[in-house]
Amino acid sequence: MPTYKYIGKNRRGQRKKGTIESRSKNQAVQMLREMNLMPIEIVETQPSIWKQDITIGNPVKSQDFVIYCRQFATLIRAGITIIDATRILAKQTESKALKKVLQQMDEDLQKGTAISAAVEKHRKVFPSMFVNMMKAGEASGNLDETLDRLATYFEKQFQLKKKIQSAMSYPIAIGLVTVGVVMFLLASVVPTFVDMFAQFDAQLPAITVFVLDASDFVQAYWWLLILVIALIVIGIILLQKRDERVSYWIGYISLKTPLFGKLLQKAAVARMTRTLSSLFASSVPILQALTIVEKVVDHPVLGKVIFEARDSLEKGNSLAQPLEDSWVFPPLVSQMVQIGEETGSLDLMLAKVADFYEDEVERSVDSLKSLIEPLMIVLLAGIVGTIVLAIMLPMFEIFNAF
Repeated sequence: MPTYKYIGKNRRGQRKKGTIESRSKNQAVQMLREMNLMPIEIVETQPSIWKQDITIGNPVKSQDFVIYCRQFATLIRAGITIIDATRILAKQTESKALKKVLQQMDEDLQKGTAISAAVEKHRKVFPSMFVNMMKAGEASGNLDETLDRLATYFEKQFQLKKKIQSAMSYPIAIGLVTVGVVMFLLASVVPTFVDMFAQFDAQLPAITVFVLDASDFVQAYWWLLILVIALIVIGIILLQKRDERVSYWIGYISLKTPLFGKLLQKAAVARMTRTLSSLFASSVPILQALTIVEKVVDHPVLGKVIFEARDSLEKGNSLAQPLEDSWVFPPLVSQMVQIGEETGSLDLMLAKVADFYEDEVERSVDSLKSLIEPLMIVLLAGIVGTIVLAIMLPMFEIFNAF
């Protein structure tokens, strides 16, 4: 909310200075009058850097946005005007960024701005799909139905995202624990046995020599390991953003990865079909819908197929053929799309495909969790056991010598 520096006079004619927060200069004047001050000068000021909200990417959390969509749809369904609904949601949302955007939208709506134009001003908060479906809803006069579809869509996308995060978080956590334990053993525990082995001047097993060398390296160059890992991660991220070929191959490898590849493929297909279904149901033109989906899916491999599908439609061909020719999309997808094109119920067919693959993702996550847990435990036990074995073998030889 903007901050204004003011100079005013009270009833006794005394000058007062200060700052006040309000949505507009006119509102600031009104607030000063309610404080029994006669405004002399009001100037908008920029907040200090310490008071500014620094954000990267979308400033509104997915959960807050999902709640907003559902509440907005519910209020409009209940017969509340768009202006009143926006004002109500601005007051009750817990997200500071969303509150600020909704307050700005409230001002625009009171000036007669259309809701689609108001949300389009805030592209960082409202995705392209939201803006285009709002435009289509306004044009068709079915804004309440469009808002219901948007609310359902973002709820399903949020649930899908949480399922994928749930599947990925466990192995990542165990992996970090494994690395931490190994680093601790090599840097703190193993060195305590080096002097003892040196006193007996015995020939050490190969596995022990390897572990001792690894311990020496970790103690001397632990900072180099961290630096190399950080540089590799940063390099991959930068190359992925700047080079489309690198981005494509990283996406390709992710879909071919054992265990997780199939899960990521199903999730991407579910997201793509759900998005297309929602756009078609809201009467968004098919070529425009495919352009939006290409961005929403945010996967280079699927994005390439969607681009080819849009090119196929522009040439007068079917949407199903490029999907059928691609290994990314299972036969069920292309067959259902073909049926939808022939019967004129493409949005319904895509919705059924999305339902199927969303259920498949849920089942895959459950089975993956049950499979990964013992695998990660065995991996951790194997690595730690190898280090322990490397220490114990020479000790057994020393005991036998006595």
